[in-house]
Amino acid sequence: MAFLSQLFGSKTSDRKSKSNDTIEAIINDIENKPFGVSESNVLFAGLNELGGYFFFQTVIVGDLNVKCKNGAQLYFAGDDFKLKLEADMPEFESENSDIKGRNVTKIDFQIEESEVKKLENATLRSIQLKVKKHDILFSKYVVIESSDEEE
Repeated sequence: MAFLSQLFGSKTSDRKSKSNDTIEAIINDIENKPFGVSESNVLFAGLNELGGYFFFQTVIVGDLNVKCKNGAQLYFAGDDFKLKLEADMPEFESENSDIKGRNVTKIDFQIEESEVKKLENATLRSIQLKVKKHDILFSKYVVIESSDEEE
């Protein structure tokens, strides 16, 4: 039995301690700047326009693994700012990545042009994704600038 627990892991504390390494690894492996981070997922996002319609495109990389037919909601909370976005398509599915235990989930959200400016100017405290039984709270990712004298 000890052999099986070594193979598959049996302690949740082990998994949580590894999640910080996973978040760091995800951030280091992907060249784009993260928009938000949670305990075991990294949110990459950006605004896009197609034919006069605006979309908030997201890619969640981490342990989120979902097959959805009912859409998702994305909530933004900030200083005097709240916004709820609905998924553009109700059906989407996570894909396995080349790295074991890591999934990639792409979800586009509809956003009105008037909300785009508000979102760009907002000071965000949190981003929350609700999809099926998953409720993931992301904190805004902040890059700490360091002075590199090598350049």
